[in-house]
Amino acid sequence: MTTEDGRADQTSGEEQIGETDGDAPKSAAGAVPSVDRPIDLAAYDAVVYDLDGTLVELAVDWGAVAESVLEVYAEHAMIPPTDQLWGLLEAAGEYGIRDPVEEAIAAHERVGARESTLLPLGGRLIGDGEGGEGGRRGPPAGVCSLNCEEACRVAVETHGLGDALDSDAIVGRDTVDTHKPEPESVLAAVERLGAEPGRALFVGDSRRDAVAAERAGVPFAWAADLIDR
Repeated sequence: MTTEDGRADQTSGEEQIGETDGDAPKSAAGAVPSVDRPIDLAAYDAVVYDLDGTLVELAVDWGAVAESVLEVYAEHAMIPPTDQLWGLLEAAGEYGIRDPVEEAIAAHERVGARESTLLPLGGRLIGDGEGGEGGRRGPPAGVCSLNCEEACRVAVETHGLGDALDSDAIVGRDTVDTHKPEPESVLAAVERLGAEPGRALFVGDSRRDAVAAERAGVPFAWAADLIDR
């Protein structure tokens, strides 16, 4: 599938895990603000990347994940409010089963991270991390993901992204109190990279990413635009 401007449209786990318009892919994003092309990463003090659909593609059957979460509700003799994964996760706290629901999802994500595929932007980032004697090329980089932090770290290790990313700036769904599209996780990654929001760039592939960046006051770029640059 392509977007209206002819660029490839990818649907990552972030869109499959969610149901609100915060998760819609670029083709449904409307007038989501993004930086102008060509994008010069050197113009920013820090760059934060989404993970799934941006740097890697997690090998996760999200339908199977939803079934696992429904089983958690059944084990606790609770009637689920929906059969949609994101709704089940959002409701888990109110039902008092947040921890087992999180673990049910994270178990799939960890396996999916080990079996994930490196995407072109991830490969380019690895190249940027091989700066030779001068060290890493480009500004310091981190991750802000809707996947759990442990799965993010598994994917980073699996694909050798560690040299290109600041280990302290890998922020997952469970790292801070809220997650995308709320701004706290983006701001946490930016802060851990030692940058100010207005001087950082958040790179993602979904409307959820774009909305989170806008709410955080962080400039946003579509992952596809960095591949094209």
